Amino acid sequence: MVTPAEAAAAVRHHYDVGDEFYALWLDRSMTYSCAMPDSPDDTLDAAQDRKLRFHLDAIGDARHVLDVGCGWGSVLQRLSGRGARAVGLTLSPRQAAYVGSRGYPGVSVRTEHWLHHEPAAPYDGIVSIGAFEHFAAPGDDKVAVYRDFFTRCRGWLREEGVLSLQTIAYANMSAADASEFMRQEIFPDADLPTLAEITAAAEGIFEVQSVHNGRMAYAWTCEQWARRLRARRAEAIEVAGREVVARYERYLKLSALGFRMGKIGLLRIVLRPYRNGFFR
Repeated sequence: MVTPAEAAAAVRHHYDVGDEFYALWLDRSMTYSCAMPDSPDDTLDAAQDRKLRFHLDAIGDARHVLDVGCGWGSVLQRLSGRGARAVGLTLSPRQAAYVGSRGYPGVSVRTEHWLHHEPAAPYDGIVSIGAFEHFAAPGDDKVAVYRDFFTRCRGWLREEGVLSLQTIAYANMSAADASEFMRQEIFPDADLPTLAEITAAAEGIFEVQSVHNGRMAYAWTCEQWARRLRARRAEAIEVAGREVVARYERYLKLSALGFRMGKIGLLRIVLRPYRNGFFR
């Protein structure tokens, strides 16, 4: 399993390039995960808002929520806006500082690995968008790692709680065929799950309520990000340097291609816990 220290180093490698750099090509909410466009001509802002609403709708009217891998706080902002209490976990000090500076009522952010999380009270809902794919490293018993996460989530949730999960996953490509560029320079120490591994890990802990495949939506999202980065390349080079910009342009291009070819996919999974052997 990726240790908390290794996970934190990997997150800092990718996400601490700088808020200013990401702000040049992400949408206004700084949401760095697959959007949900309803047409090829949709706007990135609208598509990201639709994705966030999908996950918030999945957890219903939850009043106390955990966001595992909260990024720059787009889910937390919306939870605060509807009067919920929310806790965000991130391994990026810069992201934690960014969210903290917003002063969202009812929101707290912790620079903390999920292995170390101890909630003060049970949650009504848990959201995790774009973090799950970083939980396991090549060579790990991934099902065991994911089962540990699901077991902890079940323990943190009230009996009526819901877990809404979004993750990139292997599709018609095996781990052995994964790009070394992506593994070494973009997401070090990370290995993707498969749908079979996720469902095996959840067996007896969570019932899978729904599974959505957003593969083509992520291809669209990466293409939108790449287009926006190209449009502001000069500013991006000034902020992050020519080498970083070239690396991200290559990463976004390869990612879009991988999604379009079906090598990788995007899963949105809604899960409800079993209690005492029964689903409630």
